Amino acid sequence: MLPPVKKDRIITQLPKCFSPNAALHTKDGFHPQVKAICQAQKTSAVSFNIAKVIVVGDVAVGKTCLISRFCKGAFERNYKATIGVDFEMERFEVLGVPFSLQLWDTAGQERFKCIASTYYRGAQAIIVVFDLSSSGSLAHARQWLEDAMKENDPSSVLLFLVGTKKDLSAPDELSQIEREAMQLSEEIKAEYWAVSAKSGDGIRDFFFRVASLTFEAIVLSELEKNGSRNVGDIIRITDGKTHRRNKNRNCC
Repeated sequence: MLPPVKKDRIITQLPKCFSPNAALHTKDGFHPQVKAICQAQKTSAVSFNIAKVIVVGDVAVGKTCLISRFCKGAFERNYKATIGVDFEMERFEVLGVPFSLQLWDTAGQERFKCIASTYYRGAQAIIVVFDLSSSGSLAHARQWLEDAMKENDPSSVLLFLVGTKKDLSAPDELSQIEREAMQLSEEIKAEYWAVSAKSGDGIRDFFFRVASLTFEAIVLSELEKNGSRNVGDIIRITDGKTHRRNKNRNCC
């Protein structure tokens, strides 16, 4: 029996985007069908759903610090390169439904690239990370995305472009690189965020946004596949997939 989801991981409203000019969508709330399905399931047994999220980017851009700040509430000052891959599991409750993100932290060094790429497949979301104080890391972001997308279906993956080390950038430099980042995010159809793992600025909001949009996308995708438009059709969420069960017939 798993313990209850922590109170600070409960999502009842769709978190706001970082910038309306670089968002996957700018609506104020969850899709009506998603809200209706979740409301219908409150009296039903709902299994855990685990969404795979891979985090890619140049070495030392702050991928591990980004994940560690959210999952552990800690900032590691002494840099330690990730060898191959590592991952953290973070549990949420979205609209009353248990939901987990499996965050895969991949190495940025060239010699580990082939190892890390074997873990790219089957992602529901891809986070491409760059350093806001390094224009070179932004220039490499497109290649990281292309490598990750070789193992995934572009139509079923949410993309996020995240600038880290916001606290290290001078205002003028930050403004310039953010313009370039937003332009890139529009080209690759990714949602842009700027955060700081050191101060924690934007970290919680960002991961809540990832969890919410990924959850919504999975439910809507399965509703479309199953042709379900009736709230009476319960969607049981489990292992990255959803299974339809007619509420009235009580069968799978």
